[in-house]
Amino acid sequence: MISLSATVSLDEDELEFTAIRAQGSGGQNVNKVSSAIHLRFDIRASSLPEFYKERLLAWRDARITREGIVVIKAQQFRTQEKNREDAIARLVQLIRDATVVEKPRRPTRPTRASQKRRVDGKTQRGRIKSLRGRVDL
Repeated sequence: MISLSATVSLDEDELEFTAIRAQGSGGQNVNKVSSAIHLRFDIRASSLPEFYKERLLAWRDARITREGIVVIKAQQFRTQEKNREDAIARLVQLIRDATVVEKPRRPTRPTRASQKRRVDGKTQRGRIKSLRGRVDL
């Protein structure tokens, strides 16, 4: 079981892992060993609460397909086990990020003093620029 919060957890049976060959440098070993991990997680078929599913499906992320499947490719480490742990950690972080409810922004107005300071600064700047004109003798 993967713990997402104090009350919500995810069963590892819902995750689909596929071992693939990693990209990048590694010499001959990279052509022989499938150390990278492809993690696939179907949001709609999962046991997550409806709130989590709605937030994840509405989340705009390149790792979530139109069908509602999260695809994560982990190839940072040399072993399958570490890449598998990394993929799970990234999935958990994605779910946590998607379910954070941000506080709504209340529009504020500038204070009268700040408006006055702004206008005074502009008039001062205008006076300085007006003195840059031609000098008549």
